[in-house]
Amino acid sequence: MTAAPHPRFTMHPTPIGDVLTVTTDEGIVTLHPLRGPVEQELERLTRALRSPLDRVDDDPAAHDAGRQLDEYFSRGRREFDLTLDWRLVRGFTRAALEAVREIPYGETAGYGEVAAHAGSPRAARAVGTACATTPFSIIVPVHRVVRADGSIGEYGGHPEVKAFLLDLERAASE
Repeated sequence: MTAAPHPRFTMHPTPIGDVLTVTTDEGIVTLHPLRGPVEQELERLTRALRSPLDRVDDDPAAHDAGRQLDEYFSRGRREFDLTLDWRLVRGFTRAALEAVREIPYGETAGYGEVAAHAGSPRAARAVGTACATTPFSIIVPVHRVVRADGSIGEYGGHPEVKAFLLDLERAASE
């Protein structure tokens, strides 16, 4: 019996910074822009996944994700077609993120709306937590979730990135 391969990671440049993609044989475990030292993020993910991560440059799932990100940023893609490995997501967080995936390209929804679609209409704050802690940025479009008053709110402490993504989608939708 052979041991399962370690999770694999790659980095992909985008207009909003380098994106870290971690894959397993089940799909993408995490895909998000780096906001700090890569070593720190890899340590965190090693603990969360209970396995060291191998750097690879030829992972088919990561390559496909990078291609789809490039298409998204060049306004040629509106939906991502990637297999996600949800092992780092539990309970209501997954329901909230699945509901976020239903927000159409170029549109937004409030935290309360997402909570209702996820089956817990009074869980707007929990939706905020799910969006803030998602392992899947961009490909699960948490940037499309806004405050009840229509203001965009935070995006991992980088509201300018959220504004960039929303503007990109609005411009492509016109």
